[in-house]
Amino acid sequence: MGTPVTLIPGDGIGPSISSATVRVLEAAGADIDFDVQVAGMAGVTRYGDPIPEATLDSIRRTRIALKGPLETPVGEGFRSINVALRKTFDLYANVRPAHTIVKGGRYDDIDIVLIRENTEGLYVGIEHYIKIGNDPRAAAESIAIITRAGSERIVRYAFDYAMKHGRKKVTIVHKANILKFSQGLFLDVGRMIAREYANIEFNEMIVDATAMNLVLKPEKFDVIVTTNLFGDILSDQISGLVGGLGLAPGGNIGLGGAIFEAVHGTAPDIAGKGVANPSALILAACMMLEYMNDGERAVRIRSALETTIREGKTVTGDLGGSASTDQFTDAIIARL
Repeated sequence: MGTPVTLIPGDGIGPSISSATVRVLEAAGADIDFDVQVAGMAGVTRYGDPIPEATLDSIRRTRIALKGPLETPVGEGFRSINVALRKTFDLYANVRPAHTIVKGGRYDDIDIVLIRENTEGLYVGIEHYIKIGNDPRAAAESIAIITRAGSERIVRYAFDYAMKHGRKKVTIVHKANILKFSQGLFLDVGRMIAREYANIEFNEMIVDATAMNLVLKPEKFDVIVTTNLFGDILSDQISGLVGGLGLAPGGNIGLGGAIFEAVHGTAPDIAGKGVANPSALILAACMMLEYMNDGERAVRIRSALETTIREGKTVTGDLGGSASTDQFTDAIIARL
């Protein structure tokens, strides 16, 4: 019996890139026993529920999930299935690496890991309208919650990640110059924890300066740690530096387990055509293998994927080729 892992193929192109990823993992000899479950529109179709109890039970049991992109049904009572999953399992750390695969683009040699707090900040969802006169929606108020405990665990996670992965520097990104209480608390806690890691360089940067410097001098960054909203925006920005979301994996990690995912959408326009690029989910599976202490296999798969993309002979349309999902996957497997 292999390690049990919940597999949520997802919606749109999800099933196609999921089966490609499973083929690569099997070819690499990964000892994984997948429990296939549904969520998103597939969950609504089968169970009338975008997050079926069977899926949650499976993740509770395996504590590790690999998932394709999910479509959140409109008007289902919560804003995002991804947010709901993170909250259910307290997956407080969102880990988004961005690393140059195809050379000769706008930037070469980018290797940044963004670690985003996943459970608080402006995304806690405390919002309401304020009635003035006879206008019930005259004003709207959204409240950002930053806690000492939440700040401490995400900053500590970032420094521990840097130690474990041989990284040299952690940058705390904030807006404490304006939001003196909420962002100030996050920054104060960050400075306090940084003192415990004397062998890791530490610096702090305001979020707007960070956005500019990521474009001007991305090589200055190594590990970035920030709050929920800023992390959401900057993680997509760093994906853009290396060619977009098609090559962007993500991990949501906490004490209750971990969910690894392709961060791009369901791409309904190409669903079912067999031309989707599975790279993001394959890279997410590599992050999962590292989490499962199977780093050597992750390195082999990543190397096979990157070599196939760099060679450019058998790649999908978004990477400049004309290969189908299956042909691209076969080329990666041949390299293993």
